[in-house]
Amino acid sequence: MTTAEKVGAETPSALQIGPVRLSGRAFLAPMAGVTDPAMRHIAERYGASVTVSEMITAAGVARGDRETALRLAASRDTNAAPRVIQIAARDPKEIAAAARHAEEAGADWVDINMGCPCKRVTGGLAGAALMRDLDQAAVLIAAARAAIRVPVSVKMRLGWDDASRNASELARRAEAEGASLITIHGRTRQQFYAGRADWAAIATVKRAVSVPVVANGDCRGPEDAAQMLEMSGADAVMIGRAAQGRPWLVGDIAHYLAAGRRRAQPSLAERGAVAREHLDGLLSQMGAGAGLRHARKHLASYVDEAFGAANAEVAGLRRALVTANVAEDAFRLIDSIFSAGTHEAAA
Repeated sequence: MTTAEKVGAETPSALQIGPVRLSGRAFLAPMAGVTDPAMRHIAERYGASVTVSEMITAAGVARGDRETALRLAASRDTNAAPRVIQIAARDPKEIAAAARHAEEAGADWVDINMGCPCKRVTGGLAGAALMRDLDQAAVLIAAARAAIRVPVSVKMRLGWDDASRNASELARRAEAEGASLITIHGRTRQQFYAGRADWAAIATVKRAVSVPVVANGDCRGPEDAAQMLEMSGADAVMIGRAAQGRPWLVGDIAHYLAAGRRRAQPSLAERGAVAREHLDGLLSQMGAGAGLRHARKHLASYVDEAFGAANAEVAGLRRALVTANVAEDAFRLIDSIFSAGTHEAAA
C-alpha cells in the first residue's frame, strides 16, 4: 500500500483541543512578519485546520503598541478555522495578562512560544531560552493556564542544542501544568533553520505525553506531511515557510491527509485573485504605505511560486511589483502578471 493509500484509509478520529474540535490535521505556523491576519484568512478559506498568529510579546501587550494590536486581531469569518494567538514572555504576571488579552481578542486557544531561536527573543530569556530553564517554563504555563478559560498549548524545539535535547521532559511538564497540545519543531535552537528537521526525533515526545502532538519543520507538501506523521507518530503537522506565496497549501495538506489524494491546484487567475486579496487585506489592516511595504515579500512569493524565481518573462514585472509605491500600480501589475494565457507558469 502506498503512503497516500495508507493516509486516506486511516481516517483517524477528529482532534479535540479542549472544547475545540478540529476539522483536519494541518496547521499554519506562526511566522513573524509573514502570517498576518490577511494570510490567515486566506489559509482558512482554503481549508487550513488551524491558523496561528504571529508571535506577540507580553511587553508589547503591556505597551499597547500598534504592531501587537494588529497581531492580536482575531476577527472571524463564518465557519472559519480555529484561531490561535501565540505569546512569548518570561514573567508569570506578564504572560497571564497577555493570555487574557489574547482570549479577549477572540483566540480559540493560546499558544506559548518556547521555541523561537532569534537572539532578540532568547536574549530576553524567552522563546527557546526557556528550554534551558524548565522550572521557569512550567511556572509560565501554569500562570497562563490559570488566567484564561480557553486551552493553552506550547510550541518548542527539540532542545537548546544536541547536548540537551529535553523536549520530552518539557512536554511532560507542560502537560502536567494543563497544556492541551504540544508542537515540536524538529530542530534545536542552535540549528536555527539549518540542516533538516528531525521528524523521527519528535516520536520521543509523542511517546512522553497523552495530549496531541504536532510535528513542525520542513513540510513542503502533502507527501512530506504524510511522511512526517509516519516518522513522528504525531497527530497533526504544522506548515511554515512553504505556505508563503501559496497559503492554500495548508488546506491542500489537510485534504490529502484526510482523503489520500491531492486536490486541483489554483489556476493562474485564481493565484492572482489571492494575491490581490492579500494585498487588499494588508492595506485595510495597516494603511497604504505600511501595508504595501509589508506586502512586497508576499507578492514576490506569489510570483515565484507560480512562475519560478528565475522566469525571465516576468522578471521585469516582478521587479516593478515589489518596488511599487502606489497601491493602484501594484494591483495593475498583479493583473498583468497573472493574466491567463499571457505567461507560462512553472511546472
